[in-house]
Amino acid sequence: MENISADVLEKAAKIKLLICDVDGVLSDGKVYYSNNGDEIKSFNIKDGLGIKQLINQNIQVAIITGRQSNLVERRAKELGIQFVFQGRSNKQAAYDEILGKLNIEKSQVAHIGDDLPDLPLMQQSGLGISVSDGHFFVQKNADWVTSKAGGQGAVRELADMLLFSQNKLQPSLNKYLYQ
Repeated sequence: MENISADVLEKAAKIKLLICDVDGVLSDGKVYYSNNGDEIKSFNIKDGLGIKQLINQNIQVAIITGRQSNLVERRAKELGIQFVFQGRSNKQAAYDEILGKLNIEKSQVAHIGDDLPDLPLMQQSGLGISVSDGHFFVQKNADWVTSKAGGQGAVRELADMLLFSQNKLQPSLNKYLYQ
């Protein structure tokens, strides 16, 4: 993978858990409301496959988000994400709970976000990532910035980078070749 520093790849090689924000990361950050009050979000299918590949390669994935949505619960279930914390204005408590349950160190965590409430978790994690359309201050304080925007394949790009850094990408891709 080109244009990724050796320092970022070294940090990525240690990751055992990816924590994702939702709005602006797994979705494009837009929330649509119908006249009936239904909330609608879109999720990128490529991000979903990247998450499944991580889980299949023993890298856990979690969601911590400040908003509450049945759509997020459904999507997480479809992808096999076991740790989903919604409606959390205090994201730190959820972060600490996940690390405790998995018995892992902060250096083994990657956190991807897009806006200011994500910064504290990004900064204390082993690898802090911003999506390319994240707030400028988040990008400035991230270890790495994706080339893709939130909801547009940024999580897939990150998943591929994590797998690459751990020598798991090619074996994961080879499973899709006709044999």
